[in-house]
Parts: sequence; structure tokens; C-alpha cells
Amino acid sequence: MNDRNTLPPSPDLMSAEDTVLLVLDAQKKLVPLLTDPSRVVWNIRRLLVGASVLGVRVTASEQYPKGLGKTIQQLAAPLKQAGVTSVPEKVTFSCGGCEEIVTALEQWGVNRVLVVGVETHVCVQQTVLDLQAAGYRLYVAVDAVGSRNTIDYETALRRMESSGVTLTTTEAVLCEWCRVSGTPEFKAISSLLKESVPESL
Repeated sequence: MNDRNTLPPSPDLMSAEDTVLLVLDAQKKLVPLLTDPSRVVWNIRRLLVGASVLGVRVTASEQYPKGLGKTIQQLAAPLKQAGVTSVPEKVTFSCGGCEEIVTALEQWGVNRVLVVGVETHVCVQQTVLDLQAAGYRLYVAVDAVGSRNTIDYETALRRMESSGVTLTTTEAVLCEWCRVSGTPEFKAISSLLKESVPESL
């Protein structure tokens, strides 16, 4: 098939160049309370490693860390590897109330944001809806967000999807960012795809 017979990428697809990965509030006193904390943390870590390999921009937040603790140890190093040198603190549930994150998104000039983290029905949902209202295109990796109660998690996903947010999964995102096989970058991504879910944090 020659170039004239190939198709351009769908506008529904993310790329490494036009997407920001936003990691919300994966903190010491919140994560252990989730219904499936090991899976959520594992998938956030895989996305951070993939972002580092592919040059995806990354930012993160911490909700009132004085009371809820800092980002969990398992994600601290991957965040740094992905270029996050400091994690902004916030007291509003939505990152729309965090000046550092809003400014970073504006400066990067991208229009797609992939949101992961804690909790699905509070900080994730409010951030997603606020950013969408501000004109960004929002994606949520459903296996990299979590809540304490299943009903809150499932209801939040339905509400976000009904509002036009795109739901996806970690592996779909990694392949979407990569786009092609047969490259050194895909070799690194492939190793992430072959990992098994850890039994515990």
C-alpha cells in the first residue's frame, strides 16, 4: 500500500505529541482505600513509564497532602522519570482550581488530557468536567482510576461518558500513543504490555 492509499489518523485518537497525562491525588491515605488499589497503581505506573518513553507531557496533583499524605512511593520515581519535578497541592477537588496545572496546560498548548488517579467520582470527575467545559478533549483510563465504593466508580464513569468524555484503558492508551510497531519505543512499550497485575501494593 503506497502513501496515497493510507488514511490519516482519526481525530478521536490521541498521540504522544498532543496529549497530557494528568495524575490526580494518588496519595498515601487515599490509595489503600480503593476497591482495587494494586491495579490502579500498576496502571498509573505503566502510563507514566510509557509517557517517559514516548515524550508525553505529564503533570500531577495532591489533594491537601498535610492531611492525606504525599503521593505513594510506588509512583514517586515514575513521576520524576516522566519529568514531574514537583507536584502541586490543591484544596479544590477539581484541578480547575489549581493555578499551576491550569497554567501548565495553557503553556503546553495541547488540547487532549488523559486523566487517571483518585477518586473517580470526586476529583477525577470534577476535573474532567471542568477541563472539558474549558475546551479540552478529555479521556479517562478506566483501569487507572478508582473509588472506595463500586457504585461511585461506575456511576462516575457513566456520567462522564454521557457528557462526552472518552473512556479507554491503559493498554489502549499505550498503543495509541505509540502508533507503530518495530521501533525501539514500541519495544519498551511492549514490555509494559506483557506485565502481570501485582497481587498487592
